[in-house]
Amino acid sequence: MDKKVSTVANVLVVGDLMIDHYLWGKCERISPEAPVQVVDVEKETTVLGGAGNVINNLLALGAKVGVCSVVGDDEGGEYIQSQLGKKGVVKEGLITQKGRRTSKKSRVLATHQQIVRFDSESKEDISKEAQDDIILRVGIILDFYDILLLSDYGKGVLTDDLTKKLIALAKKKNKPVLVDPKGSDYSKYKGATAITPNKKEATEATKLPIIDEESLKEVGFKLKNSLELEYAIITLSEDGMAIFGKEMTKIPTVAKEVYDVTGAGDTVLAALGYALAGKLKIEDAVSFANSAAAVVVGKLGSATATLEEISKYEHSLSKANAEDKIKNKDEIVKFLSKNKKVTVFTNGCFDILHIGHVKYLEIAKSFGDILIVGLNSDDSVKRLKGKDRPVNCQDDRAYILAGLEAVDFVVIFEEDTPYELIKALQPDILVKGGDYAGKEVVGSDIAKEVRLVNFIEGKSTSSVIERIKGEEKQ
Repeated sequence: MDKKVSTVANVLVVGDLMIDHYLWGKCERISPEAPVQVVDVEKETTVLGGAGNVINNLLALGAKVGVCSVVGDDEGGEYIQSQLGKKGVVKEGLITQKGRRTSKKSRVLATHQQIVRFDSESKEDISKEAQDDIILRVGIILDFYDILLLSDYGKGVLTDDLTKKLIALAKKKNKPVLVDPKGSDYSKYKGATAITPNKKEATEATKLPIIDEESLKEVGFKLKNSLELEYAIITLSEDGMAIFGKEMTKIPTVAKEVYDVTGAGDTVLAALGYALAGKLKIEDAVSFANSAAAVVVGKLGSATATLEEISKYEHSLSKANAEDKIKNKDEIVKFLSKNKKVTVFTNGCFDILHIGHVKYLEIAKSFGDILIVGLNSDDSVKRLKGKDRPVNCQDDRAYILAGLEAVDFVVIFEEDTPYELIKALQPDILVKGGDYAGKEVVGSDIAKEVRLVNFIEGKSTSSVIERIKGEEKQ
C-alpha cells in the first residue's frame, strides 16, 4: 500500500455471525460401505465465521471493532459470545434470540482440499423485536465509529427493513456504509456508500453476463446507478478488482498460490473498511484490500491477513526477475492502460552503470509509482557517442538496469530521441539530468511535469572509461 492508514480505525460490523468448524485430515482410501472417501481426521478447529470472519480480519489489521448481531440461545451462541469477549470486541449490540439456532458450518479438508461441508442453522428473518433492538443500539453507538460494515450472508439478520434503516441511519450520521451483498435482489442496499460483490454475484444481481471489458463496465455502472451508490466494487478473482465511480478503474492482483477462497470476500470487506476508516482514497483502499485478499487465498480455511503479511506480499510483487521487467513499447502501454499509477519516465544510454546512475534512478522512482527507463539501442548509442560505444551491448545494459529495485520497466528504443516512445507511454513525470537546466527536454510537451535531478559530481561513464584507458597505458 503506497499510503498508510493515518488513524486508528474504529469499525462497526452488523451481519450474520457464524461458527466455522474444520476437520483436518488425510485421505488414502475409499470406504468399503459406499463409493466415498475416508478421511482420517488429525485435528479439529473452530473459529468465528461469516461476519465473525470480517471481525477477525479487522482485528488482524489492528482495528478497534464493535458488533451488532443476533445469535441463538444455544451452545453456538455461547461460543460466539465467549470468543468476541476474549478478542476485545465491543459487543453491546449482540442479542440472543430464544429458539434460534446459531449458524455453524462444518468443513472436512484433506490434503489442502475441501471434501464436504455441512450446515446447521436458522435462516429465517430475525424477530421484529430483535430488528428494532439493533436499530436502537446502532443509533446509540454509531457516533463512536468511523464506518459501518454490513456483512450479509442471507441468514436472516440483515432483513430488508433493517438493512434500509441501517443505511439511512448511517447516512444521517454522515458515516460511510460498505456492504458485502447476498442474493439476487440488491434493492435493500440502495444508498450505501459501496457494495463489494464478486463477478458471479454481480451477474446474478443485474441479470447481465460479464464476458469482457465492456460487459463488466455495463454491469458495474448498472449497480452503481440503480442503487445510487458512491462506488460499486466488483471482485474479479485472479483478475483483481474493478471500481466504478466516475469511471471504471481496474486494480490487478497476483496471488502466488491459491489454496482456498473461503472467506476472501470477508477479507475484502474488512480491509476496505479498515483502509477507508483510516482516510485512504478509494483507489488506495481497494488496492490494499486486493493485496489482503491475495494473501488469504494462499491459506487454508477462513483466514486473515496482517499488515506485515500484506506488506511482504506487496514487496514481493515489486521483486520481479530482471528479465520480466524488460518489455517492448506495446507491452508497457497495455500494462499502463490497466493501472492508474503515477508514471515516471527517464532515458539514457546507461553504458557502464555506476553509483551516479543508481542514485539518479532512485530519486526518479521517488517521484511516482512506476519508473520506466527508455534505453538507447546499440545503433542509437553509436550515432550519439561514436563508433567505440557502447562498451556493453543493449541486452546486457537492459538486464543490469532491470536488476535495480528502483526500476519497474526497461524498454529499448532505436531512435536518437525517445520522443515517439514518450508519446506512446504518456508518462505523468519526465525526469532528466540537472545538465538540462535551461534546455528543452524532449517530450516536455507530452508529460504533465518535467523534473531535473543533479548527477553526482565526477561520476560518469566517460570518466570511468578514461580512467580505465589511463590505467591500461601505465
